[in-house]
Amino acid sequence: MFIDELYFLACGEHLSWGYVDMPPLTALQAWAARAFLGDSLLAIRLLPALAGVGLVLLTGALVRQLKGGRFAQALAAVAVLVAPFYLAIDSYLSMNSIEPLLWMGCVLILIRMIKTGDTRLWIWFGVLAGVGLENKDTMAMFGFALVAGLLMTPERRLMGSRWFFVGGMTAMLIFLPNLIWMVQHHFPHLEMLANIKRSGRNVALSPLAFIGQQVLGMQPVALPIWICGLWGFLFSYQGRPYRALGLAYLVTLLTLLLAEGRFYYLAPAYPMLFAGGAVVIECWLTAPQWRWVRPTYLSLLAVSGGLIALTVLPLLPPETYVRYTHFIGISEPKIEHRQASELPQLLADRFGWPEMAAAVAKVYNNLPADERAQTAIFGQNYGEAGAIDFYGPKLGLPKAISGHVTYWYWGPREYTGKIMIMLGDIPRERLEQYFASVEERGSVGNRYAMASEHFTIYLCREPKGWTLAQRWPMLKNWD
Repeated sequence: MFIDELYFLACGEHLSWGYVDMPPLTALQAWAARAFLGDSLLAIRLLPALAGVGLVLLTGALVRQLKGGRFAQALAAVAVLVAPFYLAIDSYLSMNSIEPLLWMGCVLILIRMIKTGDTRLWIWFGVLAGVGLENKDTMAMFGFALVAGLLMTPERRLMGSRWFFVGGMTAMLIFLPNLIWMVQHHFPHLEMLANIKRSGRNVALSPLAFIGQQVLGMQPVALPIWICGLWGFLFSYQGRPYRALGLAYLVTLLTLLLAEGRFYYLAPAYPMLFAGGAVVIECWLTAPQWRWVRPTYLSLLAVSGGLIALTVLPLLPPETYVRYTHFIGISEPKIEHRQASELPQLLADRFGWPEMAAAVAKVYNNLPADERAQTAIFGQNYGEAGAIDFYGPKLGLPKAISGHVTYWYWGPREYTGKIMIMLGDIPRERLEQYFASVEERGSVGNRYAMASEHFTIYLCREPKGWTLAQRWPMLKNWD
């Protein structure tokens, strides 16, 4: 289980119109997966996997709308299928898995409007945009980019219809519950982003390095396809009606560079470039003497994609993964400055959670019954708290508490702080400032887990002149 999944599953047990770090749709996905499919990895990850399938099919639909033939459809679909970005985000539950579907759904509707002039389709554009805003805030960025692209082309005529206003209002109405929640809670996501920026947690990339990650994330062999797609939308005669799409990509790229956004935030925009590029390449390879290039390039794309897929998917045993990535010289890029293990962060953050819960259960269940009822389990981050919440019930553990992101809103529950099991990499000296009794009761540390998930479990008693309710405001950790 990936660290974020544990948090999303916990959010699914506290359904709301908003959370500190995300809109509500991912929590709803988590709730639905468990309610209808169960707690297995297959159940929890089925929807992300289906989203990946849907994106492949949607890319083929984009190619058809751009008048591409079978080769163009196959080329674009395979490019999406083997892109490391999509393989990674579709391998676990998150808002990222359905985000490309929502972005490209808006693109498909926009292409239909450009082709037919039917501006009533703005309503459906608004529906998808509204759902996208309930999924991830970056939908607003891409929606702005599409509107900016239209304004810079003759296709701005589509915005002159009253249906454009109706579509915008539709999106706003769908987004409104989350907006109200954010206003009521004073926009916690903005506070969290400011904290992250101050802490320097994220790896900063230069513009050149950012673009380099796009090449790697879509896999280098596919580079000619999306470059041809961008060129085709911006400069070719056939792509002239869809120039707004190329401009929207550039506006999104520029926005992320200026805002220092994470490099994978641009990933949902590439299927439209793959679609456009596949059509361009298909046209270039129509002559009989170039026909052999089609199956050759398609095969090269598929084989290289399969080789790179092993660097982003949890398919190999850890020891084999390390040897393999060293051999080919490619591994997952570093996203944050947190110290990982032999594995990169997106894989290391999947290790150690069941063992941690079992170690905590050993400490908790060895306490006298009257003490267990008063004992709070405190996680330093949402992964630790989420692991207790997910694995704990079968081990006899109560729900955890934490000050990390939305866990802070859920409060200390009924606990006073009299007895606490403290998780996370906390110095003993710091705990002794707040508790009269601090005992080592166990240790946690999977070889392949993140460095921060190697720690001592402390049992703390007798708080020094405070209750948990009094200290709770100071335990807020939005970073």
